Parts: sequence; C-alpha cells; structure tokens
Amino acid sequence: MKLPQQIAPIMEALQRYKRMRVVPFDVPGHKRGRGNRELTDFLGEQCMTVDVNSMKPLDNLCHPVSVIREAEMLAADAFGAAHAFFMVGGTTSSVQSMVMSVCKRGDKIIMPRNVHRSAINALILSGAVPVYVNPGVNKRLGIPLGMAVADVERAIAANPDAAAVLVNNPTYYGVCSNLQAICDLAHAHGMKVLVDEAHGTHFYFGDNLPPSGMAVGADMAAVSMHKSGGSLTQSSFLLTGPSMNPGYVRQIINLTQTTSGSYLLMSSLDISRRNLALNGKEIFARVCQMSDYAREEINKIGGYYAFGRECMDGDAFYDFDTTKLSVHTRDIGLAGIEVYDILRDEYDIQIEFGDIGNILAYISVGDRQKDLERLIAALAEIRRLHAGSPVGMLDHEYIDPLVELPPQEAFYADTVSVPTGESAGQICSEFVMCYPPGIPILAPGERITREILDYIAYAKQKGCFMTGTQDVAIEHINVIKGAQ
Repeated sequence: MKLPQQIAPIMEALQRYKRMRVVPFDVPGHKRGRGNRELTDFLGEQCMTVDVNSMKPLDNLCHPVSVIREAEMLAADAFGAAHAFFMVGGTTSSVQSMVMSVCKRGDKIIMPRNVHRSAINALILSGAVPVYVNPGVNKRLGIPLGMAVADVERAIAANPDAAAVLVNNPTYYGVCSNLQAICDLAHAHGMKVLVDEAHGTHFYFGDNLPPSGMAVGADMAAVSMHKSGGSLTQSSFLLTGPSMNPGYVRQIINLTQTTSGSYLLMSSLDISRRNLALNGKEIFARVCQMSDYAREEINKIGGYYAFGRECMDGDAFYDFDTTKLSVHTRDIGLAGIEVYDILRDEYDIQIEFGDIGNILAYISVGDRQKDLERLIAALAEIRRLHAGSPVGMLDHEYIDPLVELPPQEAFYADTVSVPTGESAGQICSEFVMCYPPGIPILAPGERITREILDYIAYAKQKGCFMTGTQDVAIEHINVIKGAQ
C-alpha cells in the first residue's frame, strides 16, 4: 500500500486525540500541562497537550501497527528505503543499532577512524572489533578526509571475514568518500554496508549533491533529520535496504531505545518528512545557493579559506557537500575555536563548531540571507581586529592511532588513573575528544603518544570543549592497569 506524502499520520492522530477530550489517568504526570504550570508557560500549551503516552489511538513505537507504522512507510518511501524506523535517541542510537544489527561479539567491522564516538560506543556495546582505515588528510587544511577505495580494498583483502564496512557520508567538514565504489566492493565480498549520514539528510532530497546511502544500495543508513532536515533535536531515522530483516532490526533497536517514545519527537519527524518530500528540492536548492554565496564572499575577505569542490581529488576527497560552510582560519593566525568563541561572545553568532584550524557554519532549512550577511560581516571584522601570524600554530586535526586492544576489552579492563601529562606509552581505557564534533582523539584500546598529549594540551589551551574522560578537567586519564 503506497500512501500519499501529503499526509502526516502521527500528527493527524494527535489532533484527533486532542478533539476526543480524553481524561488522562496515565502518564506523563503533568496531565497535559495542568500539573506543571511553569513548564507549560515556558513550552506552551500546544506542546504540552501532545506530550502523551503510547495508547491504542496513537500506536506504540516499540511495536507499531497503525499510525506509527504508516509514518514509517511514508518515510521509507520518501528516502528510497525498504524500511524506516523512527528513532528518539538521536542518530547516536541509530548508529549503534546499525552496528549491533550486523555485528556480534568478535565480528570485525571496517571503518574510518574519524567516526563519531557513537560508532566506537557501538563496538563497546556489541564486542565487535574495529579494522580502522586511516582517512586521507588534506595537508593545506589539516583535516581528515574520507576513505580511499584502495585503502578499503586492502582492509577487505586483509580481513575477508569482516562483517561490514561503515562509511561517513559526509564527514563533519562535508567530505565524501566514493560511496558507490565502496558499497560495490563490500557487497562483492559479502559484507554489509552501513552509512553514517548524520550530516546527510539533504542528500535524499536535493539536486547536484553527493549520492545518499540508499541510492547506492547500502544496507543501512543513520540519518539525522534534526540536523539538516528540520525536525526536533534528538529525532532521527534509521533506514534499511531490502537485505535487512526489519523485525530483527527492531528487536536490536528495542534493546536500548526507550519504551516511552516522545510524540513531540515522532510528530516532528513525521511533519518534517512531509515537508522535505513535498518541498525538499526547492529548499535545498536555496540552501546550496546561500552556501555558495557565503563561500564566495568569505573568500573575498582574504586570509580565510572557505573551501569547496575545488578540493576534490577523485580519491579520499571524492565529493563535497556544498551546503557545508567550512572555513579554514589558521592563515589569519586564529584557531577555529578562537573564531568560534569570538563570534558567539562578541557578535551573538552561534556556529556549529570550531576546531584547531577550521570553523563550520551549518546552513540548512531555516537559514536566512540576512543572517548570512551578518556572519560574513563579522568574519571580516574579526580578521581586521584579531588577525595575527600563523607561526607556531598546530597544523593538523587528525593523528593516526596506535590500536592495541578492542574497545570493549579496553573499556571494561582494570584501570588506574594517572596524570594526563605523564600517560605517554600507556593504553587508554576511555575517550578523549573535542565536542563538537565528537570524533575521538583517543578511544579505548589506543596507545597514548606524546604527539596526542601535545594535541590535547594545545586544544585545551585554545578553548576546545573536551569530553569523554571521567575527570572533567582532563588532568587525569584512565589507563589499563599493568598494560605495556
């Protein structure tokens, strides 16, 4: 049964339910907002009256048979998938469900090392063993790229028993690997293909953008609708191809996903899917135009480099997401995180992230031309007021890891806390990362080196927000007891 994309079953079911004037003797305890006036005044009555519990008229996320099932069918059709799952634990839960659906304890999975922490967390949960492919590096920008096909081929040849290959599409910076070639290669060797599309929702709806996971025949894809698709924060889709058993995938999802699915999040997915299915091409044509305009104007300022498709090399930088406004800042003598902080503190402009040498302004469905003009003007003034010499600045974002143990084994090993500055040579048992973007500098099971410690110290000095360790100050780090 093919349903029309003009409908939004979850939203419509909530509207019907509100008209029924049901007296609630169920959870949530705020009883449609009446029990918490301050919260209702803050969030609004419209919001609170649809913050409801699962019931027959509204279906059940754990085992959908009516309106949620219809909404899943519509999403699958809109994204060109065999099945779509509504995810209320963010794309973190989507990525973890992907990995756990195809990998059991001891199974190998080939992946780039510049994955989001959620992918490595999935290895800790499942006991799968990573076969890391070090990404290419653009030396001018100092950023990690995608995976070269030849590197993936070597990893497959060395690990023919691997269960799957995971690919970022795109990276945080907008860089794409040759997804079609990697997908074909993995399938030729009997491996599943998982695609982390946390930053690629628009690939399914825009023209002249890199191909999506489902379009190239991937087996699963995790899609952050809340990032570029317009839904509420924490809402996501998990898409599957025809090779996957949707019943089994749902069982995996239900291992960790809440039994109290938020109807605010689910209805936002439903409504946003309808919007993109009906208007996506027009929306993302405008987003691409705005991003291209901003790139051109920023590059006219001088000193900055808003990079784009000219960096494509047919290999690890195979394609580029032109909606990503990634700007290299090191040539004006400022780390990206410094520009990030100045924009927020002095200009009231909040961008997505700043790292050692770059910033990212996320351009999507809700942006306006006048806001872009404000960003461009602020960057020009920052260069005039704050620019210095790049001499002595760190020039790279990625350090090849020395992997000694599988993440699960390292995470659950006996550990000891040591001063971070004295930990060189030890094996790390926890994460260290800058957030955003949440790509680990260190992951459990990796050898700590002096180069990594220098990077951590430099990132802290520049003001990066460091996370992952038990010690929130990152002054101590947990290492495996007795490991050499």
